[in-house]
Parts: sequence; structure tokens; C-alpha cells
Amino acid sequence: MGNKKNNLSKIYGVAILVIVLDQLSKLLVHNFMDMGTFGEVKVIGDWFRLHYLLNPGMAFGMEFGNEYGKLILTTFRIIASGGIVYGLYIMNEKGAHWGFLVCGAMILGGAIGNSIDSVFYGVFIEGNMIPNSPTPWFHGQVIDMLYFPMVRGNFPDWLPFYGGDKFLFFSPVFNIADSAIFLGVLFIFIFQNKFAEYDKKELKKEVIEKE
Repeated sequence: MGNKKNNLSKIYGVAILVIVLDQLSKLLVHNFMDMGTFGEVKVIGDWFRLHYLLNPGMAFGMEFGNEYGKLILTTFRIIASGGIVYGLYIMNEKGAHWGFLVCGAMILGGAIGNSIDSVFYGVFIEGNMIPNSPTPWFHGQVIDMLYFPMVRGNFPDWLPFYGGDKFLFFSPVFNIADSAIFLGVLFIFIFQNKFAEYDKKELKKEVIEKE
């Protein structure tokens, strides 16, 4: 029992670490960088930059195009975070693979990190609230800063519709919370068979011990 409690504290510790790193990076960017292209900081050449912008909607610069979209999205994030907290507790009790639990903790930390922006930043950071919102609470904009414009070029002239147009890969600007969510989901997808096989072995071991 004690071992499971220790595991749970470590798992939630991963989520807390993601939240702290995410919020620290956002507040540093807000306080020490100018917004937009003018304030860009090149980290590694031209393909990794810090680019301060505000995202009123979802991850990787996507927006929730609805008058009540932001409120719905923020509420969903809070409910989802509570569900993940409970889910991690249950999965830990069942002896789930440590890697799966860490992935879940990364997703949890990312969800809470962006929820903090949405709930509080509109109130406590001047100019952050989505314009024309009925209240600054739950209508804060998420701070993004990680930008990887790795490949620039033009589509071939023979390509229908887009021929000759410029393209940029990778164009979204995101943050540490987005990265944690993406990597958590990606690793679960990549290692899902390994996690499932481990769960089967643990369940079989539990049945044998009961017999």
C-alpha cells in the first residue's frame, strides 16, 4: 500500500513539475519579451525561436470560434483535469505501468497549466482578457512562445490551388503545457501495446495470488 502511495506522489509530482515549468516560462515571456515578430528571440538559428503571442483558444494556435467557446473550453479543461486526477489514482491502484502513469501526469500538468491561463490571466495580467468578454474570469488568453519555423519555401507551380504559394513548416506557436499534452498522448499511442501487455501480466499475477 505504501509503495502505491509513493508512486502516486511521484506521479502527481510530474504533473506539478509540468505546471511550474509552464507557468514560469509564460510569466518570464510576459515580463521580459515584446509581443509579436518584433520581440522574437532566436534560440537556435532561424528554426527555433521564442515568439510571444496570445492564443484565445485551443492548443497550437487553434481557436474555438464561438461566443461561448472560451467558457466551454475552460470548463471542459477543468472537468477533464479532475477526471485525469481520479483516473491516475484508480490506474495506480490497479498497478498500471509506470510509463503510462507518467504520460497521464504529463497530460494532467498540461491541461492544468493552460487552465490557469484561461481562468486567471484575464484578471491578473493587463491586456490578456479576450476583447469584449463579459468577464475577465475564465476568459484569459493562453501565452504561447515556442516557435519552430523549420522549413520555408514555395509549393510547386504545377500543384492545383496552392501552386506558387509560400509554405512554412512548422508554423504553430505553442507552450510547454501543449508540448506535455502532445508528448503524453504520443507516448501512450506508441507504447500502448507494451502498456496493455504489462496490465495483463499484473492482472494475471493478482489472480494467481488470490488463488
